[in-house]
Amino acid sequence: MKAIMLMFDTLNRHMLPPYGCDWVHAPNFKRLGEKTVVFDQAYVGSMPCMPARRELHTGRHNFLHRSWGPMEPYDDSMPEILKKNGVYSHLVTDHQHYWEDGGGTYHTRYSSFELIRGQEGDPWKGEVAEPEIPDMIGMKEMHSLIRQDWVNRKYIRDEKDFPQAQTMEKGLEFIRNNHAEDRWFIQIETFDPHEPFFAPQKYRDLYPHDYSGKHFDWPPYGPVNETKEEIEHVRYEYAALLSMCDAYLGKVLDTMDELDLWKDTMLIVNTDHGYLLGEHDWWAKMVMPMYNEIAHMPLFMWDPRSGKCNERRKSLVQTIDLAPTLLRYFGLEIPADMQGKDLKDTISDDCKVRDAAIFGLHGAHVNVTDGRYVYMRAPVSKDNTPLYNYTLMPTHMRSRFSVEELKEISLQAPFSFTKGVQTMKIKAASQNQYHTFGTLLYDGTVDPFQRNAIEDPELEQNMLEQLKQLMEASEAPSEQYVRLGI
Repeated sequence: MKAIMLMFDTLNRHMLPPYGCDWVHAPNFKRLGEKTVVFDQAYVGSMPCMPARRELHTGRHNFLHRSWGPMEPYDDSMPEILKKNGVYSHLVTDHQHYWEDGGGTYHTRYSSFELIRGQEGDPWKGEVAEPEIPDMIGMKEMHSLIRQDWVNRKYIRDEKDFPQAQTMEKGLEFIRNNHAEDRWFIQIETFDPHEPFFAPQKYRDLYPHDYSGKHFDWPPYGPVNETKEEIEHVRYEYAALLSMCDAYLGKVLDTMDELDLWKDTMLIVNTDHGYLLGEHDWWAKMVMPMYNEIAHMPLFMWDPRSGKCNERRKSLVQTIDLAPTLLRYFGLEIPADMQGKDLKDTISDDCKVRDAAIFGLHGAHVNVTDGRYVYMRAPVSKDNTPLYNYTLMPTHMRSRFSVEELKEISLQAPFSFTKGVQTMKIKAASQNQYHTFGTLLYDGTVDPFQRNAIEDPELEQNMLEQLKQLMEASEAPSEQYVRLGI
């Protein structure tokens, strides 16, 4: 038995043909939908990039206990468990957050790994002179990141130079070299179609349109202040990068056909989250409520044991289910601390694995869905306190915790999943914008695009009870209940 995971970053469900999009050029995603089971009710868990990958390893939510960070010493790691039990695990990725302070303990859990450089602001090529940066719309406040990105772009000229192209080719090289062997898992992971939406011209040519404005392929994380033409342009830039992803997805499908891997190889095509391209008058993610464009994600799975394909699944699933599914696929036991469920019977017969799912970002709304309704519980106080990080690995996205942050730490009694280990309890920085949005409730059946929040006290109480039950199941720290006014 073998398994391939093809993971994209920031893959928008609503812009894929199998989910109803009719204008994005993505024939291989359509083909993928015919080759696999398509999940209609897949939701994120912990947001954004590294919290989602921690779920991918551990099979449990982490956003209630800490923000962005590495794997913790007490964490179970799916690829490491495979490695220790005779299943070779390999990672090929251009996702630069793996080799930053806040993500440095993930790729070393695999049997082997290849890291492809150059995405976004990856500190890859060194140039002392200032690069030429065009007059841009969008991201401006993070100058060092933008500067490095424009240095990197100078070395990415032909399609073969793009990090995604190299990542996919290295992944296919592993598959070709090892297709006759048994018991291996490969995770081919590209940062695309994450912003900046930088794609070869041939993919941009798929979306001809009139635009003479400033350079715009990197939206800001904030409200939309751009014109209709600018919004349309950046959506086409995203679509171009998505079409590049589609082309390389096609190469993976072609290789599975060529080597007859469908008979004994699981295929998972997934993402960490979606992205707002002007919907709800917002760009990007993280600074607003977690609308469906962000949280309701695409998921495709092929299991050779059942052979089910070209079918839809309505069961509510999450990222935390992928680790236990892969472990059981290879005949291994699921660790007690994993909250996710094996999806074998869901893939074959749409068997339900949960009534409701919880998801969120540390310090933001805590959200729950039952597959129809989505309830977003906001902080009740303007200062969004109390809020703490529980960790033994005090690092942020691109830095260590500051000395000031570490001056007032205390030790927290073990949670059950820390395996008897105390953690540091460190006050988290205030994120006070979420209070202003208030608590929200949406009916996905009549309002799938979440344009009109509803008021229904009885329904809200029912959703709140499900939220509390799932917080308790995750051992949410006591202050989270205070922060949310529960």
